[in-house]
Amino acid sequence: MKCRERLEQYLNDNGVNFHVYHHPVAYTAQAVAEREHIPNQLVAKVVVVVADGEMVMLALPASHRVDLVKVSDMLSAREVRLATENELAEAFPDCELGAMPPFGNLYQMPVFVDQTLTTDPIIFIQPGEHTTALSLPFADFARLVNPTISSFIAEHRREVAAPHNDIKEMGAW
Repeated sequence: MKCRERLEQYLNDNGVNFHVYHHPVAYTAQAVAEREHIPNQLVAKVVVVVADGEMVMLALPASHRVDLVKVSDMLSAREVRLATENELAEAFPDCELGAMPPFGNLYQMPVFVDQTLTTDPIIFIQPGEHTTALSLPFADFARLVNPTISSFIAEHRREVAAPHNDIKEMGAW
């Protein structure tokens, strides 16, 4: 079963209302936000790190970056590094590389969510595919995943300017 099918079944089995959106290929969470014409802070970017030999999933808004020093402190880990593509392919065999959803519980992996992702009632995620986005209530995500809420984003955000047409469609940001 593919990742998206597995995730949708899990959400349905747990009574979660969600919406699926199809878009042109988007390899990053910021590109998903652009394709779906939504603010970056609503899209959960997934970063997998290896902390003292154990894989850990981090979820944060698309426009932010992970501060590995903060992650090391948060996990009380001596060594923290980004997971390699080979490690990701092995850990998420049913997902397209780099499109894993922040449901580490489905992969026996702890999940940490940066507190900045908790401020909106809805989040958008990649459900294992680069051409699909899925939105769901943050409360349902938190109920199913039971992530640890922490603070691990880098102080300086990378801003991505919205295309001119998106600004007109959405009004003032």
